[in-house]
Amino acid sequence: MSPEKAILEKNPHHLLAQKKRKRNWKLAKKHWQLYLLMLLPLTSLIIFKYVPMFGSTIAFKDYNVIKGIWGSDWVGFKYFIQFFNLPHFWTIIGNTLGLSLYGLLIGFPAPIILALALNEVRQGLFKRSVQMITYAPYFISTVIMVSIIIVALSPNTGIVNSIMGLFGIEPRNFMGEPGLFKTIYVFSDVWQQTGYGAIIYLAALAGVNPEFYEAAKMDGATRIQKILHIDLPSILPVTVILLILNIGNMMAIGFEKIYLMQNSLNVMTSEVISTYVYKVGLIESNFSFSAAVGLFNSVVNLILLVIVNYLAKRVSKTSLW
Repeated sequence: MSPEKAILEKNPHHLLAQKKRKRNWKLAKKHWQLYLLMLLPLTSLIIFKYVPMFGSTIAFKDYNVIKGIWGSDWVGFKYFIQFFNLPHFWTIIGNTLGLSLYGLLIGFPAPIILALALNEVRQGLFKRSVQMITYAPYFISTVIMVSIIIVALSPNTGIVNSIMGLFGIEPRNFMGEPGLFKTIYVFSDVWQQTGYGAIIYLAALAGVNPEFYEAAKMDGATRIQKILHIDLPSILPVTVILLILNIGNMMAIGFEKIYLMQNSLNVMTSEVISTYVYKVGLIESNFSFSAAVGLFNSVVNLILLVIVNYLAKRVSKTSLW
């Protein structure tokens, strides 16, 4: 008996691992086309997502364009401390979290409600019409969407103030009132995102076994009871996953729409981390400071994602990992 076979007989786990590697290699050779298809998106992910992570080191350096990232002086947590000591630090954090929580509270249930309602519609033409009308706003660009909002809410020529004038109500500068910024942002987002967001829930509802509905009908269940005991449990795993992802991105609230809606009158309630990083990092060219703020933002998002994923796994047995 050869020494290699003797070693394998004494160590069966090593033998099983070797067999498993051979089997995986055979499968890879058999389905090489699939691995080839994966190569391009994987390369793109590494180049545009993982490689730029090395650039986050400028958050710990006094970055100088001439010296470059590696030649710049190391300053440690200087810019993080500088950010934490800002007079309006808690205002920015509060605006970011407040806008995210408000959007989550109003915007997250909206696609679920729409999907459940559309699932109950039996008239094909009406259902398709509602789907088309609710999906359409999603394909409007952010710039055009904000333009529509500004024009509609204009104190002089806006349709909202014109309708209010018919009832004798004085016109209001909605975009200039700090207290209304979050409401305008969130509800315009609901209008734009709800129809498209309902697609994934409709897909989950389409996979429900029709026998469940037939059994419920025979038992005399109402539509509400069917929704509560069949539809909602069926979409629960998808709902939990999307909720985890949404909470994991709470601090990364979108930049473009907020920045376009922002003005000197509502800036105290509309200034969030993403707009602040843009102003400090690109406009004022303070790259190290903006990198520190962005890195802080990413770390908080990661912590939130891990915590919510853990809680979801404990409560519902559904999680990302």
